[in-house]
Amino acid sequence: MNKLFSLVILLLVVTGGLVSFRPQPTKEEGKIKWLTIEEAFALNQKTPRKMVVDVYTDWCGWCKVMDRKTFSNPAVADYINRNYYAVKLDAEQKADIVLGKDKFVYVGQGGRGYHQLAAALLRNQLSYPTVVFLDEKFQVIQPVAGFMEAPVFHQVITFFGGDHYKKEPFEQFKTSTYAQKYATK
Repeated sequence: MNKLFSLVILLLVVTGGLVSFRPQPTKEEGKIKWLTIEEAFALNQKTPRKMVVDVYTDWCGWCKVMDRKTFSNPAVADYINRNYYAVKLDAEQKADIVLGKDKFVYVGQGGRGYHQLAAALLRNQLSYPTVVFLDEKFQVIQPVAGFMEAPVFHQVITFFGGDHYKKEPFEQFKTSTYAQKYATK
C-alpha cells in the first residue's frame, strides 16, 4: 500500500512538472497589434503592406462592442496581424498627424469636432465605427461602416487582404472563394 501511494505521488509530481513546462500563451496572442497611423506609415515605407484602420470615437458604443466582440476574435486577430498593419484612429483626436509631407489637424465645431485625417479616410462620411482598408501605396480601397460580428468581419478582411476585391464581387467571394479557401480554417 505504501509503495502504491508513493508511486501515485511520484506520478502526480512528474505530471505536474511536465505540465508546468508547456509553453503558455502570451497576452499578445489572439490580440491585434495596434499601431498609430504614423507608426504604420513609417513601417509601410520600409515594408509595404495593406492597412486596416479602425476609425472610432470615445463616445461610440458600437465601437466598444466591435473592440470587445470582433477585434478580440482570435481568427480575426491572427489574419490581421499576418496580413495588415492595424491602426486605431480616434476621429476626434486633437493631436496633429504628419504623414510624409502632409499634415492633418483637428477641426473644432462647437462642442465637438473631427480630425481631418478621419474625414479624408471616411470620404467626409463621418460614421462610427468605420473600418478603412488601405492598399500598400496608402490609397483607400474602401471604408466599411458599421458594427460587424467576427464571422462577417473575417470575410471582409480576407476579401481585401487576399486581393479578391480585384477579381470578384463580395457576394460571389462569400459563397465561393471564402467558403472554399477560408471557412474551414
